[in-house]
Formats: sequence, C-alpha cells, structure tokens
Amino acid sequence: MDRAVILLIAQAFDAVVGDPPALWRRMPHPVALVGRMIGWLDRRWNRENDAPSRRRDMGIAAVVVLLVASVGIGALVGGLLERLGLLGAFLEAAIVGVLLAQRSLYDHVTAVADAFLMDGLTGARRAVAEIVGRDPGALDEASVCRAAIESTAENFSDGVVAPALWYLVGGLPGLFAYKVLNTADSMIGHRTDRHRHFGWAAARLDDLANWVPARVAAVLAIAAAWTLADGEPAAAWRSVRRDADQHRSINAGWPEAAFAGALGLRLAGPRRYQGALVEDAWMGEGRTDATPEDIRRGLALFMRSCGALAVMAAVIAALG
Repeated sequence: MDRAVILLIAQAFDAVVGDPPALWRRMPHPVALVGRMIGWLDRRWNRENDAPSRRRDMGIAAVVVLLVASVGIGALVGGLLERLGLLGAFLEAAIVGVLLAQRSLYDHVTAVADAFLMDGLTGARRAVAEIVGRDPGALDEASVCRAAIESTAENFSDGVVAPALWYLVGGLPGLFAYKVLNTADSMIGHRTDRHRHFGWAAARLDDLANWVPARVAAVLAIAAAWTLADGEPAAAWRSVRRDADQHRSINAGWPEAAFAGALGLRLAGPRRYQGALVEDAWMGEGRTDATPEDIRRGLALFMRSCGALAVMAAVIAALG
C-alpha cells in the first residue's frame, strides 16, 4: 500500500483512537522508551567534569547512536510488516498513528479551555503548564490563552506535519529517526548549563529536520484559514511573510505567524521561562487580549489544518 494512503489511514486512526490510556498502562509508550534511552545516555555520557568540547563530542556520539538504532529498528519493523501484505499495511498505519500528535494535542489544548470554565484562571494555569515550559504563575488570562494557541501552532508543525512528511520521505525508518531526534531535542536540546554542549547536536539537527515541515505547516494553516468562518487567510499570509523570520526559533515562527494572522491575534512576543524574561518578536498584527474562545478557534483551525494535510496526502496518493 502506498505510504500516502497509509498516512491517511494513520491520521484517521489517530483522530478516532488517539493514545488510549488503557493500552499504555499495560505497555510503555514508544516515545517513553526513547526517553529512557536518552536519559541513560545523558547520565552516562554527559559528565559535568568533562571539558565542553568533550561533552559536545559525546552529545554528537549519542545522537548518532540514537539515529542509527532508530533507522535500523524502523527498517526491521517495516520489512516484517511488508511481508504481511494488507494486514501489515494496516498495522503500519496504526504505528504511524501512534506517533502522530493530532488527538493528544487537541485533547491537551482543549483541557486548557475547559479549565477556564471549571476552575477559572488557576485551573487554566495548571492545564497550560502541561504543554508549555513558561512560568504559569506569571500568566494572566490572555497570556494563558496565547500560550495554548502558540503550543497548538508549534506542535501542529513538529508533532503532526513533521512526522507525516518524514514518513512520506523515509517510511518507518524516517519516521522513527525523526521522533527520536525530536524527543532528544525536547530532553537535552535546551541551553541549560548541563545540556548547553551535550545537547548541541540534538538541537541543531532538530532545527534542520523541522525546517521544511515548519514552512509546510504554515502553508497548510493558511489554506485551512479559508475554511474557517472568521478566518483571515490574507492576514495569515502577511504575518508569515513579515514576522516568521523574526522569531527567535528558525522554525516555530512560521506556524505561529500563520495561526496569529488567521485568528486575528498577536502571538509570541516577550515571555518568561524559569524566571528569565525571553525577548521575542510578536507574530501577527491583531489582538493580544486572547480569550478562551480564541483557544477554541485555534483548535478549529488546527483541525482544518490537519484536514489540509490529509488532502495533501490524498493528492500525493492520486499522483503516485
């Protein structure tokens, strides 16, 4: 079965089933297993007494080990599934679906909007802390809402579009390698004192792996804005052209600028992480006073953007 067709089935599987908690209570999630391996390498190879150059070299070696292992396992699993014919194709779709973040992202962001109704700002702060790294106690209502929408936009790119594209390009080996690299970046790619050198390779390669997906995600969001009742696709296009490259991340600004323009908001801007103020450019030219209703608008745009990705996969399948 064509990879694009398998991706379509995987998107449907993830949308309907998501990550069933009952399953992962009985067995470890694949990303959790990857996290354990990364943590082991970090503890064993990232020694605080080593020179910075040594720590960077060991970080490079760790990434190489992770990528070689993920590509090898992906090739082995893919080869075994190919022998199973149609059954193998559906099992492959289930694996791809598990490694997409459509449903889980939707559920986590919805929890922030729901928390406003049930527990007010205090509950919303707790909910948004599950998906962003900034200090929740310093966030007012508008900041919590912007943070939830920004997370939706950024994770649409690296949690949905990027794994989908890497699967289309490289099959299960490409998908597994991307997920391992993305997980490594989230664990050791931050510029903390401990990971400034050891995590350098993971962070730089993750930037490279997400360069094309981030721009594709922006295009998909702009296209999706045409289907949103109050969406502003022209403003989304202007925001991407004007603001995306001003973001401190070479990739995150693209989907964030697209979502900001499409929703008539301003996103990103200065924000606080672990007590430190991070200066960043604003994405978009709309309102900064985002509301819980804007979170739901952002989720509607996200769902339509995932639909645009499915249309893209269907076109690829038809042309193939």
